[in-house]
Amino acid sequence: MASIYQSIEILSKEKGIDPQIVLDAVKDAMLVAARKHFRTTEDLVADLDKSGSIQIYGVRKVVEQVQDPGKEISLNDARKLDAGAVLDAEVRIPKPTEALGRISAQTAKQVILQKVREAERETIHSEYSGRVGELVNCTVKRIESQDLVVDLGKTEARLPKKEQSRLENFSVSDRVRCVIKSVEKAGKNAGVIVSRAAPDLVMRLFEQEVPEIYDNTVVIKACAREAGERTKIAVVSRDRDVDSVGACVGMKGMRVQSIIRELRGEKIDIIEYSEDPVLFATHALSPAKISRVSILDLQGKHMEVIVDDTQLSLAIGKKGQNVRLAAKLLGWKIDIKSEEEKRQEVESQMAALVVPGAPVSVLLDHGLIENILERLVEGGIGTVEKLGSMTPEELESIAGIEPEMVERIQDSVNSYYSQFEAAPTAPEEEVVQEHWNTPEGEAAYAAQAVAAEAAENGETPEQDAEQPGDGMHPAGAQAHAE
Repeated sequence: MASIYQSIEILSKEKGIDPQIVLDAVKDAMLVAARKHFRTTEDLVADLDKSGSIQIYGVRKVVEQVQDPGKEISLNDARKLDAGAVLDAEVRIPKPTEALGRISAQTAKQVILQKVREAERETIHSEYSGRVGELVNCTVKRIESQDLVVDLGKTEARLPKKEQSRLENFSVSDRVRCVIKSVEKAGKNAGVIVSRAAPDLVMRLFEQEVPEIYDNTVVIKACAREAGERTKIAVVSRDRDVDSVGACVGMKGMRVQSIIRELRGEKIDIIEYSEDPVLFATHALSPAKISRVSILDLQGKHMEVIVDDTQLSLAIGKKGQNVRLAAKLLGWKIDIKSEEEKRQEVESQMAALVVPGAPVSVLLDHGLIENILERLVEGGIGTVEKLGSMTPEELESIAGIEPEMVERIQDSVNSYYSQFEAAPTAPEEEVVQEHWNTPEGEAAYAAQAVAAEAAENGETPEQDAEQPGDGMHPAGAQAHAE
């Protein structure tokens, strides 16, 4: 026990926790072991004595008359232990720690380890909880199933399978760059969780590779990523003279290629950010060319994008990846349609607005009585068109429709449709009289008079036309002129 304090200091340095926390943990462990060994209900305390060992004491209250021997002591007995004891004070009675035994020591060890682990977790949480999203350099320490355990220096971190890119494989002692995803205080995965699949990794890599982002001239506004496949990152420049996309790409693509190599060949689309959601959507859906964008619901952030028929598959992307990433980048719900799909949709909407037929109630104006109308409506006949297409047998099968009613129904339907038949043209004579004051009208009227006179004499207009005119007969003048 004499070297317990040195052991506490060594353990504290190794785990990076306060020695007082470890000391308190050891004291608690000793108390647990002592209660289990002595099987007493008296109050116990543990304290570090001058020799550097931990001593267990029983605590009792000084009273005139003892009622609970396990917790109280008389004044005379107390003064045998401590000459300065007074009433209502507490005295400590030493307990033999050598008698605790092997089982009690094992119990103490388990309690110490548990307390130390809790203290270590608390220390790790307080140190790393404020560093979420930070880029860290790690070394793969071991592989547990499909998860990787990496060394951060002061502690270990876990790189779960779901936080790894499908393009990457690591071995023990490999150096990797990750971002701190979360810090769990308790539970199965307590500790630091790092990620290679989070969008934050791409953002941190751009901050390291692009000086304009590091000095805040170019700002990353949004990033959407499907690890191992494609990343879309939206940037904007705060300086009119700096091209945000060009700064991220670098001369001959050197900057972005460096990041692509770090991500093992993952494709990266660098997009210019815009406050206008329509313009931003047009950029985000690149490389597809957008015909037009319509905002369906501004509050609900829902838009419709129309593309040319040849651009539809490019806009949607492989397994919907392009539009999915664009939607994540914008934070909007995006519906993509081709020009042909939109045209068919508009046509169907227009067709839905057209009334499918005239209601049967219009037949009341064509001789149908209300009693029959009510029975037709009850039978599911709502339009004149449907009624007109039914046979007499089908009409008689309707409840309440008697055979003598069928003829009345057919007459009403025929009367309704007869109003749409073409009206007869006006007589030619009326047309001529209407336009008699025009030269064409006068000639037509004269020709009509000659034809009527020839018909009375049994002659044809052709015979009359062959006779030489005297220059005064209108019909003869017209025939020769022709």
